[in-house]
Amino acid sequence: MTSLIDVIFLLLLFFMLSSTFTRFGEIELKAGSGASGQPVTPVYLRLQGDRIVLNGRELTLDTLPEALAGQAEAGADTILLSLDDKTVSQRFVDVYAALRAMPGFAVTVLR
Repeated sequence: MTSLIDVIFLLLLFFMLSSTFTRFGEIELKAGSGASGQPVTPVYLRLQGDRIVLNGRELTLDTLPEALAGQAEAGADTILLSLDDKTVSQRFVDVYAALRAMPGFAVTVLR
């Protein structure tokens, strides 16, 4: 018969190797609301793999709030966020969280 310590060790090993230790987060996505009757001034933000491109200008995640503040001064109030096939979900969540922290912008995720 197998000793109890061997069984406990095997169970411990099994649960350690089968567990994931990543933390999952949730983000709130809002559905588009159609025409509201008010004019919209959008900025176009594209995620291309690890690259962030705002209106054709490449940025980093650290310089994104500063660039968006400049766009807000020019009258922009909506961010159109587009993703390509190379963008991983964690990158999307990081950028989306940074965009939601910017006051005065509505974020719309494009397909």
